[in-house]
Amino acid sequence: MKTRKNIFQNAVLILIGVGFLVPMLWIVLGSFNPEASQSITIPKHFSVKNYAMVISDMSILQGFFMSFVIAGAQSLLVVIISLSAAYPLSRFGLKRAQTITFSLLFLTAIPMTAVMVPVYQQFIMMGLVDSVFGTILFMTTTGLPYGIWMTKNFLDTVSVELEEAAWIDGCSTFQSVTKIVLPLMKPGIFTVSIYTFVRSWGNFFVPFILLQSSSKLPAAVKIYRFFGDRGEVYFGPLCAYAILYMFPAVLLYSFAQNYMSKGFAMTGAAKG
Repeated sequence: MKTRKNIFQNAVLILIGVGFLVPMLWIVLGSFNPEASQSITIPKHFSVKNYAMVISDMSILQGFFMSFVIAGAQSLLVVIISLSAAYPLSRFGLKRAQTITFSLLFLTAIPMTAVMVPVYQQFIMMGLVDSVFGTILFMTTTGLPYGIWMTKNFLDTVSVELEEAAWIDGCSTFQSVTKIVLPLMKPGIFTVSIYTFVRSWGNFFVPFILLQSSSKLPAAVKIYRFFGDRGEVYFGPLCAYAILYMFPAVLLYSFAQNYMSKGFAMTGAAKG
């Protein structure tokens, strides 16, 4: 019975894996094929022409730059505000701390499309339409509920006794947070920043609604440049663009993974 169950589970996992790998295979092969089409074909002659076409387009590079600005600013603001809001929820013993935490978790379930119409109307009234600052501000607020909730959970794993010992030694609250809590909070900080950055990097809907100038559109919206007016799709450059578009998020996760592992080790050592 267990053998049949294992075979079924493995078969399901293989099907899921194939479902992810086939599109990736099409993207990778298509990015090196100047004559790429909808079908998966091995290029007769591998070429970087598609990549050269994407990189040489200044409008596309501008889109990548705007994506870094928006995603980077949002991640930084979410981490700072989440730490500031989660600390009292975790440390001050507030009577309604649990209610606030569950309310924040509930806010993460609200679909973005449900609030965009009133938000757009409000942005018109405030003169923030086509404003990069306004877009960052709105995307930061949408990322805060989950950011605060995750940060609070990570803060709960940091022993309060460590801060109390620092206070006895003469440290202020600010010093205990910066010297004790933040080093042990590295896994939480990186988790929140990565999650926020990746969500912002792949966000198409919000910038598409709030930004109008072509020079301000991020890379997620600039993908329309590969779709012609007559229904044509430039598959080769589109595949190359997709590879370049995925690279920053993958690189960030790979870079931060080591720090996250070290942070978890430090937390475990502190508790022991």
